[in-house]
Amino acid sequence: MSQLRRLIAPRGGWSERTGQRQGALAEAVWASADVTVAVAAVAVAAPRAWLTLMVGFTFLAATWVLVWRRDDAIVCRSGLALGGLVMPGPIDLRSLARAAARAFGWAFGLWAVVAVPFLVGFRLWWTPRFSFSLHVGASEAVDEILGQLLVIALPEEAFYRGFLQSRLDDVWAPRWCLLGARFGPGLLTSAAIFAVGHVVTMPVITRLAVFFPALLFGWLRARTGGIGASVVFHALCNLYVLSLMRGFGL
Repeated sequence: MSQLRRLIAPRGGWSERTGQRQGALAEAVWASADVTVAVAAVAVAAPRAWLTLMVGFTFLAATWVLVWRRDDAIVCRSGLALGGLVMPGPIDLRSLARAAARAFGWAFGLWAVVAVPFLVGFRLWWTPRFSFSLHVGASEAVDEILGQLLVIALPEEAFYRGFLQSRLDDVWAPRWCLLGARFGPGLLTSAAIFAVGHVVTMPVITRLAVFFPALLFGWLRARTGGIGASVVFHALCNLYVLSLMRGFGL
């Protein structure tokens, strides 16, 4: 009898793990499909002035349904605790400050590495005819920064890097390591779905290029264990591109 139990137990464990991976894959697929369709509908139906806000709300609503309304362990495992902001109970300001400092440190550090190579590539690709000149008022700059952080970067990172990449890591366990970050096919797959989502909202094939910065967003998620750094870096990238486009008159 004991030998029979030893033979059966591994099979049962394997079957259970397979079922969990299949469930994780099914949830990731249907959630991605539903959110992509919802975003596409918003892009068609929403007034242009409200488009970005409504798309962001769609991502946040999906993340709330899929992660934030569930127990704390799932929220933390998805990297969506946001320094404790979304957890029940009083906010630990010290922990929040440490999490914010870490997120900004990683984001600005990575941006410092990629900023110059990106500028070189930008100039080669666009060949601007004018020298760089950018004049932005203080209030306009604050609105732009807050909009990029809270309306664009946070909702997208919460869904794609918080929910989706974490769920796909349950399907394909992280197997590679790069500069201290362990990741797997889930990072690549979530970056690809992220790129497709951008084309859905604006059917321009070149928008698929966001796949490449999404790899960096996913790497930050894997390296830091949360989405804070990827949110800040995502916003930095968008602000950098907008500044270059406006400054060069493109």
